[in-house]
Amino acid sequence: MNMAATALARPGLDALMTGISGIVARRLGPRETAYAVAGLLRDRLPGLDLLTPQEREGSPDGYVSHVLHAQEDFSIAAVVWRPGQETVIHDHVSWCTFGILSGIEHETLYRDMGDHLVEIGRADNRPGEVSGFAPPGDIHKVRNSSSEIGVSVHVYGADLNRLGSSVRRVYDLPVR
Repeated sequence: MNMAATALARPGLDALMTGISGIVARRLGPRETAYAVAGLLRDRLPGLDLLTPQEREGSPDGYVSHVLHAQEDFSIAAVVWRPGQETVIHDHVSWCTFGILSGIEHETLYRDMGDHLVEIGRADNRPGEVSGFAPPGDIHKVRNSSSEIGVSVHVYGADLNRLGSSVRRVYDLPVR
């Protein structure tokens, strides 16, 4: 566990940790776990005060992920995106649930066709919206398409402190 992160006052984090622990203990399948955690996050989505003002500034070098809690079977991270910042096309090591606190996370979804990717959908995730997914079928790219700093809360079914990232694979295939 990241002791420095949890030593700070993080309004709403304890309630999330307790609720997620209860869901994970039920040992549901990955998709069912993602959906159950999404339901919890909808009811308990924290505010921007989850992060310090300095953490909410982000970085001009790219989006920043702050791991707020990590244990063997799940982690909670807050991601901060300045306008226009984006991920590479990637998928994940585990189920994931996310909730938007500010900004707009524009998500583009892809299908791997072996030698290329095909775009299969787009979504604009706005403040207050929550979603969840599980591999396979989680190949995507995310960009803050708003003019304000974006902040989102992500819950992953993995120990991010041990793994270092939720990304399983980066895709550099052509998109057709």
